Amino acid sequence: MSHHPLANVHPDAKIGNNVTIEPFATIKSDVVIGDDCWIGPNAVIWEGARLGKNVKVYPGASISSIPQDLKFAGEKTETFIGDNTVIREYVTISRGTADKHKTQIGSNCLLMAYVHIAHDCIIGNNCIFANTVQVAGHVVIEDWAIIGGSSAVHQFVKVGAHVMVSGGSLVRKDVPPFTKAAREPLTYCGVNTIGLRRRGFSSEKISEIQDTYRIIFLKGLNNSKALDLVDQEISPSPERDYIVDFIRSSERGVMKGFSTSSASFE
Repeated sequence: MSHHPLANVHPDAKIGNNVTIEPFATIKSDVVIGDDCWIGPNAVIWEGARLGKNVKVYPGASISSIPQDLKFAGEKTETFIGDNTVIREYVTISRGTADKHKTQIGSNCLLMAYVHIAHDCIIGNNCIFANTVQVAGHVVIEDWAIIGGSSAVHQFVKVGAHVMVSGGSLVRKDVPPFTKAAREPLTYCGVNTIGLRRRGFSSEKISEIQDTYRIIFLKGLNNSKALDLVDQEISPSPERDYIVDFIRSSERGVMKGFSTSSASFE
């Protein structure tokens, strides 16, 4: 470890090998920082932070701060940051509360400047949150999701894997996997075909996902009738079952479907 003499590193913090801590960074006591991490100037790593390997924390970021939740009573909770995740300037991540006792960010994520991740959020791997995305408490965002800049995600919302949410969106309801979401109120705008191709999904698999969502969002059926029709018409597969289970288990309800007054985005 090399930390600058002007950095404030608590002697009880557990710091891995080849870690660089820049001037005026603060590392509190109950902190674990994995090998090869870089902590930029004026960043603060609070109690309960658990950073994996090769995490980069840019100036002014605040990791594992006390939740902005009036019910929080000082309980011992943690914040987990996965390997290779990049946390840009002035990102704020709150640690958990008695709900999950942790906030968790996966590996290989990019949180751009001014992102806020509130208490008890669970973020998957390979996610990208553009500048000033604001994520309220208890949100679940699954692998490979991309959230456009200045979007706001309501508490307890769930966003599925491989989703692309347009910049400036207000995400009040759950966003099922493999979809593109845009407009106000947030609306299904087709399958995220470009993202899926980049990640190795075959044309046949993408067509199957599109066929599933045509039934769910384009036929004007309510969710339970649409899912029954999916069960009848689309052969079982991991992707189909993931979509059906996601929508069936949604507690907040899913985003709005296609309306005939809009142009098709398929």
